[in-house]
Amino acid sequence: MKIKTRPNSRFCVAPMMAWTDKHCRYLHRLYSPNALLFTEMVTTGAILYGQDDRLAFNTEEHAIALQLGGNDPNELSKCCVIAEDYGYDEINLNVGCPSDRVQSGSFGASLMLQPELVAECVKAMSEVTNLLISVKCRIGVEKGTSENLYTEERFQDFMTSLYQAGCDRVYLHARKAILGSLTPAQNRAIPPLNYSMGSKIKELFPDLELIINGGIQSVETAKSMLNWADGVMLGRAAYHQPRILSEIDNELCGTTISDEKSIVSKYARYAEDQVMKGTKLRDLTKPLLHAFHGKKGARKFRQILSDNIALSNNDFALINKAIEQIEV
Repeated sequence: MKIKTRPNSRFCVAPMMAWTDKHCRYLHRLYSPNALLFTEMVTTGAILYGQDDRLAFNTEEHAIALQLGGNDPNELSKCCVIAEDYGYDEINLNVGCPSDRVQSGSFGASLMLQPELVAECVKAMSEVTNLLISVKCRIGVEKGTSENLYTEERFQDFMTSLYQAGCDRVYLHARKAILGSLTPAQNRAIPPLNYSMGSKIKELFPDLELIINGGIQSVETAKSMLNWADGVMLGRAAYHQPRILSEIDNELCGTTISDEKSIVSKYARYAEDQVMKGTKLRDLTKPLLHAFHGKKGARKFRQILSDNIALSNNDFALINKAIEQIEV
């Protein structure tokens, strides 16, 4: 089956639980016309048996990838068919999340201990859709016991199984996941970064498209990674200083950097429309809290956006009032 779509992955925003919902993605698209955006991880159960619609997105978000969490090839295949009908541009399998909840479901990073199952999932997903199937993983996992040490050789074997299963795009978080003893937040910071592991994998599998993730917080770092990687993926930096999305887009794609006030003003109009449709204003202001990072008036901007009375009343004029505090 030939792949119909292959969204450009030179510059991506990572899937982040409780962060990259459709409102956050809409804002990120305003900052960056070219970044490949990702949903939060959505479990197969939530799609197949959930009561609410977890897959809806704004058409402006394209190109957008759906990240799936699961370990059953049949259920993952069913979700791929549904996702293609929704109009997603790519489907990504989460093999990197270290949270206890994900571990208890035997998916996420714990799947790196079952390379045969991951390969089976990738193969099954690829067979039912024309969308590109990718995997997001770590450079290894540890469970605190010597018999579970995840060596470089073991990681290379894992990547070999992915490659042989037909996976041709991997998003690699250049840290190990420490299961059972570190929180998800600690797993994003404490395990040391090892970019060289990524470059070794790229040398071993030159045909495998490899997007590097982890600790990329500046335009300079992003550019340096592109000396060997096929693309870069930003996580927390994109959320805590969204302006960097415009800067990297400008550097890699030549896109003109828009005035940040105009970006947030456009989002304010989107928020008004969403409130009129029944969305809670609190959900809409959350992605805005780190806009204008480092600019005069940013603290007052955040304070106004945190007004509990206005948020409870869904007073969407709150956003424009906050924008007025920013000094040019």
